[in-house]
Amino acid sequence: MKIDIRSLLSGKLSRLSFSYEIEENDEIYPLPPDDVQFLQPVFVEGFVTDNAGYMEVNATATINYKTRCARCLESISGKYTLNFNRIVVNLGTLQNEDDDNYTIVKNGFLDIDHDLVDDLVLEFPTLFLCKEECAGLCPKCGKNLNFGPCDCPKKKEIDPRFAILQKLLEKEEE
Repeated sequence: MKIDIRSLLSGKLSRLSFSYEIEENDEIYPLPPDDVQFLQPVFVEGFVTDNAGYMEVNATATINYKTRCARCLESISGKYTLNFNRIVVNLGTLQNEDDDNYTIVKNGFLDIDHDLVDDLVLEFPTLFLCKEECAGLCPKCGKNLNFGPCDCPKKKEIDPRFAILQKLLEKEEE
């Protein structure tokens, strides 16, 4: 969405608030990672300030998601929030207009969606846990260990790749 900041540029305002949603049908809408479902469009709210010619945009993007725990596969949902801050400059004033610290005003309008979605895609977590101390699943029977221990035998099995080392340890003990 293009934000009309001409009132800031003309000096009528020193602060301009905005809020909107980035719709799923927009070409820049972020694709969720595998096994993550976005429950609502990305909600963006923020403001643009002008302090004697120094302009800055501050925004917060929020998205609700649903996914599975990476350890126990239980369904979890949550809200991810991204803080977005950029210095606002006029078109043609930068030597390198690909600098990520700035956003460019074109014809009195500010379009932060591409930069905001890029940051959202880069910052969005790749793994989610239902809780920090999640015990996960038993590797043998698949029981969720958060609900208690499983009935598998407690005999510690040796990885077959290390079996020869176990034989060497047994020889040393003799």
